[in-house]
This record gives sequence, C-alpha cells and structure tokens, in this order.
Amino acid sequence: MSDLARMLSDYRLTTAEILYHMPDHPALLQSYTWQKLDLAPRYPELRKFLDFWEANLDGRLHSVKVVSNKLITPGEFRHTRNYFALH
Repeated sequence: MSDLARMLSDYRLTTAEILYHMPDHPALLQSYTWQKLDLAPRYPELRKFLDFWEANLDGRLHSVKVVSNKLITPGEFRHTRNYFALH
C-alpha cells in the first residue's frame, strides 16, 4: 500500500521518543527517535518495533512518548484544475 493510500485510510505520521538505559552504564538514559506512518490508537508498527527492541537489543526501555498527527484528511485532498509555470 502506498503512503498516500495509508494517509487517506486513517494512518498518521507517528513519532515516538524512546528513552532507554545504556547497556554499559545503566544509570544513564539515551534518547532514540522513531518515526513512521502508523494506525492510531493501537499503533501496531510501533508495538512491533518495541517488541523487536525488547527481544534483540541490550538497552532496557525506560519510557516511550508518542505523538501523532493526521497529514491528509479526505476533505483536504484536492486535485488542481490548472497548472501555471512562471519564468
């Protein structure tokens, strides 16, 4: 499915700030930013990524902050009738 088709079917641009404990220094937190089109409110893509993280990476998760925003809604998407090029 194309990104445009996903946006028109309620997928949203989702950004997650993931804080995790550094493997060598557990008292220190490191930040990782994840961004992808995902389906709110269950966020299956983010959940799949976090499951992968917990299963395969050494840094233990501390917290995840999620924000999402609809980029295109059906009422906002319009084709243009005229196209003009200026020199």
